[in-house]
Amino acid sequence: MNSRFKVLTSTLLALWLTAATATAETSAQVEPGAVLSLEECRSMAMANNKLMRRMAEQIRAARYQKEEAFAAYLPSIDFAGGYAYNQKTISMFDQDQYLPVKTFNVEKQAYEFQIAKNPMTGEPLTVNGQPVPEQVAYLPKSALEYDIHNLFFGAVTLTQPVFMGGKIVALNKITGYAEELAQAKRSVQAQDIIYAVDAAYWQLVSLRAKQRLAVSYVNLLDTLRSNVEVMLREGVATRRDLLAVDVKLNSAKVDMTKVDNGLQLSRMALAQLCGFPIHVPFTVADEAETALDSPALNSMTTAAKAVDINEVYARRDDLRQLELGVMIYKQKENVARASMMPNLAVVGAYSFSNPNLYDGFKKRFNGAFSVGATLTVPIWHWGGNYNKLRAARAETNALRMELENAREMVDLQVSQATYKADEAVKTCRLTAANLAEADENMRCATLGFRDGVMTIDNVMEAQTAWLKAHSEDIDARIDLYLCDVYLAKVLGALSTPQLPEIK
Repeated sequence: MNSRFKVLTSTLLALWLTAATATAETSAQVEPGAVLSLEECRSMAMANNKLMRRMAEQIRAARYQKEEAFAAYLPSIDFAGGYAYNQKTISMFDQDQYLPVKTFNVEKQAYEFQIAKNPMTGEPLTVNGQPVPEQVAYLPKSALEYDIHNLFFGAVTLTQPVFMGGKIVALNKITGYAEELAQAKRSVQAQDIIYAVDAAYWQLVSLRAKQRLAVSYVNLLDTLRSNVEVMLREGVATRRDLLAVDVKLNSAKVDMTKVDNGLQLSRMALAQLCGFPIHVPFTVADEAETALDSPALNSMTTAAKAVDINEVYARRDDLRQLELGVMIYKQKENVARASMMPNLAVVGAYSFSNPNLYDGFKKRFNGAFSVGATLTVPIWHWGGNYNKLRAARAETNALRMELENAREMVDLQVSQATYKADEAVKTCRLTAANLAEADENMRCATLGFRDGVMTIDNVMEAQTAWLKAHSEDIDARIDLYLCDVYLAKVLGALSTPQLPEIK
């Protein structure tokens, strides 16, 4: 029993430490001395588990992402504005300008330049070989200078996607699948919590039964020691017989101490899983039971052998996760394909500035509307977009293979769980038979010892066999419950408390 108790203690300690990281920040209120049923423990664990709360937030995040993706169908309105300081002003000319002016010639019925003539000769006046006009228009340089030292500008744009290559549709499907994936993860986590609570619950029941068994065993050895002391005083027993009983009794007391410690650790682990303080005294409903039985396991194993494996696939949320993953990656292929297709959008804008271009750079805000369309057609990217599509297809195929492998593992799990449940039922029947034989063996050894035909060693061997038979019977009966819940989990039929709706 020593090695078994060491393994049990380390397992309970690990379970306790794991549960400490998964319970909620706020503890559930449990009255001291309360008697909790298995369903109550399940409900409290589901309500106070941090991982379940995190899953709820992930579902909300997936829902918001879904709404975000839907918004891509609708027109988007944006505003952009800014300020710039310019060192120099804008000038249309580098110096003052003199522009020739035409006059209307009535005789020729046309406009023509009037060239200045030399008053002495009457010949056209030229400067550097160029004729000099008689009349000019004077344009000073300062008249076409514009102050843009402080420039304010902005624009309000409206963009309506028309065709994005199927990217928006694919993203909406991805976010929809992502929300379902978050729901499936939450369901899987709920089943894991239920399984952990059941394991801790029945471990507690097992240790409580073994505590009663350890007390009974110590009482048997204590009674035997008293009888040996009497026999020693009467000279019909030796000192060696008394020492042998003392060694056995001390070992039994050590084992009883280990069982007591394991029981306390198991109670703390269950309290942590349920989310209430570990030092609050409580008991569980099945703790006081003297006989444990699980008659539903026989029908469960029979149903497991006749179940349609496709129905198991449909009920398993972990397989549903992989199926949704395949769907998501399939839509990622469509997103990658969209990068190779033209994109068309309608754009409208109202642009303004100060100084504005519409009133000769006057220092006031003014602007104008514009409407148009944008078309982007990918032509050549050296195979980058195509390789992106091929990579997405490869990821889809890889996840599809993982799904097929997971289904094969589920087949194996169902077979293993069924055989293990059958083995648990047969073991329980055998331990029950051994228990009756051990009880009879100890009764015969006790009577033989009283009649003087059995030695003290024979009695202690019978008591040890009795202890082992009872311990194995407890383990076998507890194993029935654990096999029951594991088989239900494997078949996807594990019932969980009603999960609150995520708003």
